Amino acid sequence: MLTETGQGSQEHFPLWRAAMPGRPLTGLTVLMVEDSRFSSEAVRLLCLRSGARIRRADCLRSAARHLQTYRPTVVLVDMGLPDGDGASLIRQIAATSPRVPVILGISGNPDLVDAAMAAGADGFLEKPIENLAVFQQAILSVLPEAARATGLRVLPDDVIQPDPSGLRDDLAHVAEILSNAQDTTEIDYIARFLAGVARSAHDKALEQAATALAQDHQAGHALATDLARISGMVHDRLARVATL
Repeated sequence: MLTETGQGSQEHFPLWRAAMPGRPLTGLTVLMVEDSRFSSEAVRLLCLRSGARIRRADCLRSAARHLQTYRPTVVLVDMGLPDGDGASLIRQIAATSPRVPVILGISGNPDLVDAAMAAGADGFLEKPIENLAVFQQAILSVLPEAARATGLRVLPDDVIQPDPSGLRDDLAHVAEILSNAQDTTEIDYIARFLAGVARSAHDKALEQAATALAQDHQAGHALATDLARISGMVHDRLARVATL
């Protein structure tokens, strides 16, 4: 799936661009390659608060279609996507000429920073991505001078709160996959996906359960107990978020 906020099909650096205080990313376009609706909504809000336009691709294939048509200023790539490794997309984008000015890897697992940087990323953002100043500085610190807006730069230390509907969609996605999972690839994906969603939602218990599932699966242990526990936790949280 590919969604878009903003207009135009070609991205160019303007000769002159002024930013309002607190909106230092004015005129930039961000491509968010992320399968989590909840995480994507958080970044959408951060972009809007920063003056940037945002487009979203939820898998490698969708991102590839987008990049054939558009040239964003910034690409944020989740390291674990449903159809492959985010590092492979980072490597592909970094090798393309002209190069996208800013490529950032993102993940709820801080141990993946080295993989992102080795693939060619300019930086790394650890989930949850919710602090406005941290988000803006991660981009501005590696953005070429020619692409930066002029004017007073104010980095407000605000924390955004994404709409819970995105969390509900993510949890429903997990519940559906758990009910139909047929092979180990799906287990690997759902463990990574759920850990990232839980981290973004500040749900430590769910994050620990997802991490335990990944570890037990990697160790070759039986997964029935892990899967039953996670299924119960996911349905419990779905019931809670439905009332918000």
